[in-house]
Amino acid sequence: MKVFISADIEGTAGITEHAEGNREHPEWAEFREYMTDELVAACQGARAAGATEILVKDAHASARNLILSKLPDYVSIVRGWSGHPDLMMFGLDDGFDAAIYTGYHDRAGADSNPLAHTLTGRIQRILLNGVPASEFTLNSHCAARYGVPSVFLSGDRGMCDAAKAAIPGIVTVATSEGFGPASRSMSPARSTVAIREGVQAALSTAPKGGLPARSDLWELEIEFTNPVDAYRGSWYPGMDYPAPRILRFRSNDFFEVQRAIRFTVL
Repeated sequence: MKVFISADIEGTAGITEHAEGNREHPEWAEFREYMTDELVAACQGARAAGATEILVKDAHASARNLILSKLPDYVSIVRGWSGHPDLMMFGLDDGFDAAIYTGYHDRAGADSNPLAHTLTGRIQRILLNGVPASEFTLNSHCAARYGVPSVFLSGDRGMCDAAKAAIPGIVTVATSEGFGPASRSMSPARSTVAIREGVQAALSTAPKGGLPARSDLWELEIEFTNPVDAYRGSWYPGMDYPAPRILRFRSNDFFEVQRAIRFTVL
């Protein structure tokens, strides 16, 4: 069994403030360790369920956060950003049996995590077929392009609830819950146990499927905070610019949606 894991940081247990996920601040050293410990717990759970190959994508900020010396010897890792439109899912292909997400956070505009955002702080919100989208929304559809089910997610409670609504049967571990700029979190020691057990259960007993609803036509709407960013992105081929701060793109191929995001947002 081949397993792909996309690892973020803003949904790790305890994290509350942006500086804690920023490598330029001293707090980052502590929280990259929690991020790594949760990722390792997911690897251990996958291994216990029978995974023979695990590929990890470090998917936060510089994509150079995870402490490599802590990774088990059966794990390989993708670090840095290749420029490929798969972004946080780069390295995934149709040979994988399952996709797992650790440290994930709710979408821009949500109040379930003080660090909620979608891709960048420059975005007010992203809509996919009229529904507000998180990074998990985009990434689970990316996995579905390859026919790979999304079976487990850890992160804030709002993100976990949204994942379960999008993919019935996905196993989640809610590490924290936001209250304005504050959060209530399980301890890092408890989160690693819960993640290890949750991943093992997801890969051992989760129902077949784990794919989000598909569409014959995708409509992407990006609402920026600053109209300057929308103007720049409006020159992307096929992009509509219906109002200040808003871009709209349509395609029947989800990869083209990903490509539009890659070249207008990041």
